[in-house]
Amino acid sequence: MRLRLVLALLFSVLALTACATRSASVPPVKAVQAAAYAPAAEGPYRLDSGDRLRVMVFGQDGLSNSYTVDAGGSITMPLIGAVKARGLTTAQLAQAIAARLRQGYIREPHVAVEVETYRPFFILGEVAHPGQYPYVARMTVETAVAIAGGFTPRAQKSYVELTRAIDGQLARARVPLTYPVQPGDTLNVAERWF
Repeated sequence: MRLRLVLALLFSVLALTACATRSASVPPVKAVQAAAYAPAAEGPYRLDSGDRLRVMVFGQDGLSNSYTVDAGGSITMPLIGAVKARGLTTAQLAQAIAARLRQGYIREPHVAVEVETYRPFFILGEVAHPGQYPYVARMTVETAVAIAGGFTPRAQKSYVELTRAIDGQLARARVPLTYPVQPGDTLNVAERWF
């Protein structure tokens, strides 16, 4: 009986030591990814798939319309066809459209582009209604959770895991509830254990 107690204690100590060693050697996710997660207020908004744009070509009612950025990252307009939009600002896209229209279609095109509807954000995990939701300007993680019906009783409420595409690569970090959300972000609310 005493031997079993000693062995059980020994295995417990070894298991706890292994857990402590493993967690101590892994740097916190937030510290590793902090530079990649600059607040949304820095820099202009970059277009991507799912954004709905209002393109206005002054004096050309047939070209002025709403266009959605497709899965390939382009919008398709009459006369000029597909124009790459992914990664561009609205001003850069307006310049690209004007340049294409100058190539034999319109002498001096004046083009304006504005975002009609941002691409959605996604929220998973321990919220009342996980899923896809429309983005709202100046949204924080806390606002996103509220839109999804709030936390479930088992939710981890001190941080959320956020996944964001940065320069074509997916990056993941733990962020506080006050962190700004951008269109296209995926939030995962973890389950707390205690």
